[in-house]
Amino acid sequence: MDLVKLAFLVYQVIVIITVIHVVLDNRQPAKTIAWALIIIFAPVIGIIAYLFFGVNTRRERLVSRRSLDELTRRSMFEFVEQRDLVLPENNKLLIDQFINQSLSLPFQNNRVDFLLNGYEFFPSLLRDIAAARHHIHLDIYIFEDDPLGNLIADALIAKAREGVEVRIIYDDVGCWSVKNRFFQRMIDAGVMVEPFLQVRFPRLTSKANYRNHRKLFIIDGHIGYVGGMNIALRYVKGGRTASWRDTMTRIEGLGVISLQRIFLIDWYFTNRTLLNDRTYYRFGGDSSDKHYGDILLQGVACGPTSPVPEIMQGFVRIIMNAKRYVYIETPYFLPTGVIRFALISAALAGVDVRLLVPRHGDTWLIGWASRSYLREMVETGVNVMLYDKGFLHSKIMVSDDIVCTCGSTNMDFRSFEDNFESNVFFYGEEVSERLRDIYLDDEKNAIPLSDFPERMNPTLGVRLWESLTRLLSPLL
Repeated sequence: MDLVKLAFLVYQVIVIITVIHVVLDNRQPAKTIAWALIIIFAPVIGIIAYLFFGVNTRRERLVSRRSLDELTRRSMFEFVEQRDLVLPENNKLLIDQFINQSLSLPFQNNRVDFLLNGYEFFPSLLRDIAAARHHIHLDIYIFEDDPLGNLIADALIAKAREGVEVRIIYDDVGCWSVKNRFFQRMIDAGVMVEPFLQVRFPRLTSKANYRNHRKLFIIDGHIGYVGGMNIALRYVKGGRTASWRDTMTRIEGLGVISLQRIFLIDWYFTNRTLLNDRTYYRFGGDSSDKHYGDILLQGVACGPTSPVPEIMQGFVRIIMNAKRYVYIETPYFLPTGVIRFALISAALAGVDVRLLVPRHGDTWLIGWASRSYLREMVETGVNVMLYDKGFLHSKIMVSDDIVCTCGSTNMDFRSFEDNFESNVFFYGEEVSERLRDIYLDDEKNAIPLSDFPERMNPTLGVRLWESLTRLLSPLL
């Protein structure tokens, strides 16, 4: 047997073993089939891609259950201190769902502001950083080495030199293009910096698949930000498009406890240091009697370590419970089967379901893969709108003027199944009406998908390409 035939035989054996590994992992059938097709029909590249992005690292190796329990108990201590906590009956099932799934607890007494672009968010963040007295915590996907990134870095360095504890978790893959010297400058000044799940060549590791996509900023335990913005100049100046539309939420009050809990669990995972002192939850003494505002909220985290996809299940409950309307903004729309079912069911039941996505995306393959999904939504009664004033990166949902959410979670397989994400769910008319009005203002800069005949009735060749790229949607 010559070497070529031997190499081919060995490769076929490797392909068979890899496909068996995919099947035995018992993941969603759509994802199993997608990986099997890539491994079989993309020689060598398919197997390499699977080793990097497909192998399902055992959950128990990713995070310590003991640390999670201990940090959760701290949240419980704060929760029981809340006086006269009343849960709204029309949202009680959703609130109880998050409590039972992951002990994500509701907190009253909060003030909330929505920041709709970089010009609003970054000056607000810099003011809060400048006022910090005890600690600053950042949990970020992208921290660019650009003029804005260096401005934020300088502010953090200045606070570290004043004696404020500054901790940063950045995603290693999200910051692959950032040179080490950028973070080393902060480390040398006393900032504590940790990469999330480092991926280094030539080691082949599925860590590349599990990314920390969260955007959390916590100052002194009583001010927090959550939403879709990373630290990069394009969030101010725009990228290839004229502008960048995104949403961040500034929270002041007891609800920041839930964001702090998420950060401290991530910090234990990356640094192996357990921080559970009371000052990290409400710096400056017991402020439980201070009145911040009247908004009730829950901070919810999810990721591959979660036994169930908490945020996706929360989205599904909101959609299925809607009686009048559901408005959604997302930059990427590659829905799981259960999300598709919920949206279609709500629309067919007469609920006003609206989906706002960018007309021009920042990833061409995801854009093509989403087209057939969006067309299907229109055909089943969902009002799909294409945002035409720059790139829409906002991730919000609001329903019936009683519940809304904002965070880092996209409407796609990766956010629901592979990424570490965080969202805050808000309850009550006042905050829901504000986010509803934000959605409606954005919709004024959008065009109905139904107005694009080439998108609604594509040629056979285009439809075939859309279908082929859709096969990859569970992996994108």
